[in-house]
Amino acid sequence: MAEITASLVKELRERTGAGMMDCKKALMEMNGDMDKAIDYLREKGIAKAVKKAGRIAAEGLVFDGVSADHKMAVLIEFNSETDFVAKNVEFKEFGKRLTQIAIDNKATTVDALNAAEFAPGKTVAVAVTDLIAKIGENMNIRRIHETIAKDGFVATYSHLGGKLGVIVEMTGEPTDENLTKAKDIAMHAAAMDPKYLDSSEVTTTDLEHEKEIARKQLEAEGKPAQIIEKILVGKMNKFYEENCLVDQIYVRAENKETVAKFAAPLKVVSFARYKVGDGIEKKEEDFAAEVAAQIKG
Repeated sequence: MAEITASLVKELRERTGAGMMDCKKALMEMNGDMDKAIDYLREKGIAKAVKKAGRIAAEGLVFDGVSADHKMAVLIEFNSETDFVAKNVEFKEFGKRLTQIAIDNKATTVDALNAAEFAPGKTVAVAVTDLIAKIGENMNIRRIHETIAKDGFVATYSHLGGKLGVIVEMTGEPTDENLTKAKDIAMHAAAMDPKYLDSSEVTTTDLEHEKEIARKQLEAEGKPAQIIEKILVGKMNKFYEENCLVDQIYVRAENKETVAKFAAPLKVVSFARYKVGDGIEKKEEDFAAEVAAQIKG
């Protein structure tokens, strides 16, 4: 077998965009023949997959999973380039599989999940690359959140077919009644988008920022300085009511009760909310220009 040098691997990587290990394996399989190694990577779909990796994957779904004992729950945002691919059955089955792998391996980071075994001899990272090559569109595991209940239980809610997912952690036992209540609270969090669990999570910086905005609004209205401080107290209480989950008015309540009162005698311990594409800058495509470019070759 020809010697597989570092410079040879580097050259193949530069020519194909494939990873170092994939390039080394290709060269070993093809006995150091560069052209055959390139064909090998193309045949395996690896070079094709890497080429697509530069595209923005801002669509996709949030997948939720819960362990059988309701002690562990996970949210995974698995992105694709288009909503069309996100509706693909294979994409959905893959994402659901990821949640079970995350739970089984107690994976709390994307790196840990990517390194976990997807199938004998294949990691999740490799399985994602294979799926990219098969479907022909860039995909990636963007983020993962795992909640482990020490004393209580967890429940999840998926909205709009997976465009938004929520985990809530509650005190108490996972009885049918309590699970229903927890799911209702998760549904509320999906709808009302609270920023904090309770007032203790509101940082001094956030609170002062809100106060300053409210203060300037009141000054613009011509309110006297001594009156402004009194009004600010009420406005900050309103801020808590609007932004803290347990202080919000439960969305389906008929008697204006808060989420905390709706949850009683249980308590909400924590929550997590993922919405597909949050924070991703989506590229605006000019479809007509794209078609024209493709026609020109």
